[in-house]
Amino acid sequence: MNEVLEAIKTRRSIRAFTDKKISREDLELLTDAARYAPSGLNRQSWQFTVVQNTQMLEKLAKVIREELNRGADYNFYGANALILASNDRGNPLGMQDCACALENIFLAAHSLGLGSVWINQLNGICDVPSIRAVLSELDVPESHLVYGLAALGYPAENGRPANKKDDVVEWVL
Repeated sequence: MNEVLEAIKTRRSIRAFTDKKISREDLELLTDAARYAPSGLNRQSWQFTVVQNTQMLEKLAKVIREELNRGADYNFYGANALILASNDRGNPLGMQDCACALENIFLAAHSLGLGSVWINQLNGICDVPSIRAVLSELDVPESHLVYGLAALGYPAENGRPANKKDDVVEWVL
């Protein structure tokens, strides 16, 4: 089977990570994969913010916990790094652009032996003052909304098998 199709079919969401640090080179490969995603009208108005600093990871998790009333154990599944995908709030296709970029990150991570999972919690709460304060510390522009985060690390467990529906394709030939 083709490498790309194999990666698509075997990639799983990972929700437990080891403490092993992801190299800067691998994080650069992931952001490069994100930059090569399609964007509506080729605007490329996105930004990818890489966070690996443990204090900043905890600070972001804490404000999300407080805003969404999450338990004390909420910490992005113990990810070693996050990549925040944000886009200009004036771009009507910003969410779709970020979704394409995040999928590229997830597939590239899988090809590097890294685990990943989509984190949605910032969607809709970016402008809460405590959240925006941390996003500003991370240099996410005020004009941007964060549409998703890639939580990344070396897998501490295998992903669950994916049961895919067969009845979701209609053929009109």
